[in-house]
Amino acid sequence: MTDWTEKYRPTTLSEVRGNNKARDNLEEWAETWDDHRKSVIVHGSPGIGKTSAAHALANDMGWPVMELNASDDRKADIIKRVAGEASKSGTLTGGEAGRRLVILDEADNFHGSADYGGSREVTRIVKDANQPVVLVANEFYDMSQSLRNNCETIEFRDVSKRSIVPVLRDICRREGVEFEDEALEKIAESTSGDLRSAVNDLQAVAEQAERLTVEDVVTSERDTTEGIFDFLDALIKEEDAEGALRASYDVDENPDEMLNWIEDNVPKDYAGAELADAYEFLANADRWLGRVRASQNYSYWRYATDNMTAGVAASRREPKGGWTRYGPPSYWSKLGRTKGTRNTRDAIAERIAEREGTSVATARREILPFLAAMTHHCKNRELTVRMAAVYDLDEAEVSFVTESGKDTNKVQSIVEDAEELRAEETVEHSGSAFFDAGDGDSSDAAGSTDDGSTGDGSAADSSDDGDGNDQETLAAATGAADEPNASESESSTEESEPDDDQSGLGDFV
Repeated sequence: MTDWTEKYRPTTLSEVRGNNKARDNLEEWAETWDDHRKSVIVHGSPGIGKTSAAHALANDMGWPVMELNASDDRKADIIKRVAGEASKSGTLTGGEAGRRLVILDEADNFHGSADYGGSREVTRIVKDANQPVVLVANEFYDMSQSLRNNCETIEFRDVSKRSIVPVLRDICRREGVEFEDEALEKIAESTSGDLRSAVNDLQAVAEQAERLTVEDVVTSERDTTEGIFDFLDALIKEEDAEGALRASYDVDENPDEMLNWIEDNVPKDYAGAELADAYEFLANADRWLGRVRASQNYSYWRYATDNMTAGVAASRREPKGGWTRYGPPSYWSKLGRTKGTRNTRDAIAERIAEREGTSVATARREILPFLAAMTHHCKNRELTVRMAAVYDLDEAEVSFVTESGKDTNKVQSIVEDAEELRAEETVEHSGSAFFDAGDGDSSDAAGSTDDGSTGDGSAADSSDDGDGNDQETLAAATGAADEPNASESESSTEESEPDDDQSGLGDFV
């Protein structure tokens, strides 16, 4: 049977239900695109019609669609080739004024592909696009701040019950399904604003009954009455492997949350070899969940659930009795306590990643600890000032990296000096704030140092000013060692000059 969500997908914006204001804002954005030429982020809960609205908009405007899904194509080169080219060029096959609509679905999942450069490439696309771009996202704040700042935003809200019921009624009439109004209201109420789920539930029930009644709907509903504590008791003490798996179907927790509950509570009853076996199954479940996060292929959830339920129950080697005080996962409280610290760390890592051309994960895992060791407690003051200038760090961020107090005079003076350094070198080098060599005189780079001394190959000697700190002239010394004369030095400098003026870790190490 044809999927009703696809069969009855709206073809025009006027058919989009439950988000009239957002629908009108999206239409206005498209009609005035030539005036503002900005991309738009359409965000809201799953199943409320965001992607359908984008396709309906394209149909209304007469624009062909180029769609890219973050779950399917995540690497930067694929994003650049497909979406990037589509956003820059028009179409010869149709479309008003050569326009086409680029839809990046599940755009909030591109943050998970930072190791492949996907997030940075999407940001570049929306900045340089010559075609309308719609980014569809479930979690607005999972997207990078730079991406959010470069787009307009339109929020789609959960569809109300009074908007869902007419849609269900219309589908029933088109499909020739007899129904009770109370049954449709029950479906609309149980899906909590998710129109797509409501249509799926309607189709599932209609396939099993000749006439749709409230009893049919209630019977088909998933039983969510069993609490997590009852489930833990059954899993750890009572059920066999098959029973534990079936019991998990009645718990309103996703696999990630369920894993945290089981991991924290199973040691309260298991010990020795059975606890080791249980944790081995939990480790397998965690690996499957990692694959879900990496690929967005949610079919892997079933393998994770099998391991964390049937596997843990099968690890039991002796009967368990009595009452156990189970509690919520400690992981949740740890996340709450460290939220501010993690946000600061991630903000710094994103800035480093963008500057150094690496992934956020690499910046967080490898570069940040390196910076922290070099600038610990701001002992190397000059290096700390340059770091703050390069990555545009404020006082709280400098304190985080150096593990210094937030309100110390030392940190405040470092940030002030970094701002002055950034301003001075920006003026001096016309935008190249941290290169030792100026854009206009490459021979200067080979023959001079920061302290004003000059030479044609003796830069290494001139860098030793007696204080033991030769970091500022390390780049000049390295460059001059292999240059036989000034003319060759000038040619080499011009050829190796980077395409942009960004600088990073290598410029002050």
